[in-house]
Amino acid sequence: MKLQRKNRLRALSLGAVAVSSALALTACGSDDNGSGNASGGSSATTSGSSVKCDDAKGQLLADGSSAQKNAIDAWTKVFSPACGVQINYKGAGSGAGVTSFTQGQIAFAGSDSALKPDEVAASKKVCDGGQGIDLPMVGGPIALGYNVPGVDNLVLDAPTIAKIFDSKIKNWNDEAIKKLNPGAKLPDLKIQAFHRSEDSGTTDNFTKYLLATTPENWKYSGGKAWQAQGGQAASGSAGVAQGVKQNSGAIGYFELSFAKGIDTVAIATGAKAPVKPSTESATADIAAAKVIGTGKDLALQLDYKTKAEGAYPITLVTYEIVCDKGNKADSLPATKAFLRYIASEDGQKVLAQNDYAPIPAEIIAKVRTTIEGLS
Repeated sequence: MKLQRKNRLRALSLGAVAVSSALALTACGSDDNGSGNASGGSSATTSGSSVKCDDAKGQLLADGSSAQKNAIDAWTKVFSPACGVQINYKGAGSGAGVTSFTQGQIAFAGSDSALKPDEVAASKKVCDGGQGIDLPMVGGPIALGYNVPGVDNLVLDAPTIAKIFDSKIKNWNDEAIKKLNPGAKLPDLKIQAFHRSEDSGTTDNFTKYLLATTPENWKYSGGKAWQAQGGQAASGSAGVAQGVKQNSGAIGYFELSFAKGIDTVAIATGAKAPVKPSTESATADIAAAKVIGTGKDLALQLDYKTKAEGAYPITLVTYEIVCDKGNKADSLPATKAFLRYIASEDGQKVLAQNDYAPIPAEIIAKVRTTIEGLS
């Protein structure tokens, strides 16, 4: 049995690497809007990557999750010169992206949370004969970055995290933190907990983790809007990361790709050892995700309560949201070409180098099939 399980995990991990790239494409808002001379209906090769442009042309307007900012930059550098298509992604947050999509203002949206029933209903007004669907493209860990002088290997658990972000634990030398870090020299320093100022799928997933693991310490309903009192607000994952980096005593949540130069928390999950955020540890958690969407919708259910060895519990999956039918004719070719590229093996390899976690192979295969059927 142990050998079977080991082989299965290896297969999931290898298959997942293929998917890693997909989701970042829509979320970020890249200002790097490349242009090129590739003609429609051709297959252009750039930097060793094959991009099938078909009839793609013009520009794509999109908005939504900031989680894939660093991934979209990398994809755009390949796709835009190859196909001559501008990618104009605002990256104002998942909530803003879904709103813009349901109002018919953009070709696709990026969201770190799947569409809610009322959002699906609203999408039917702009998807002629169809509706908005969720296409999981990229996964990743939500890191807890911190700035505490002299503390390099901080360990926290769910109850302590909840109390910190709910302003119940206010100093870094609190007894609860000391108990989890017996060898650390914790300073008598005020905690500054940073959260997102705008509606955010990252907030939604972070609070889903707290609700799932320590509901007695997190008495809020959850969702994209931050509900706890106190703390410091900042815009986007980049803003939260910057706040942590610049303020002694700070802690905040953001995707791992924004944690450059920032220490990250290892989480005590009940496994033998606390788990640090990484592509591998997030993949171990996402491998247990279940498809709960119906029809062409591929929304996933994540396991925030995992105690599996090496599995990081605070993960998210970013979805590309498009119409299954009734996409605008002028942007459909470019939308399909872009989605096809980021979901491809070449696109996924780009993501694997940017701290995003792969989605299991069987799920990305369904994503690819769905993209080809968009109309």
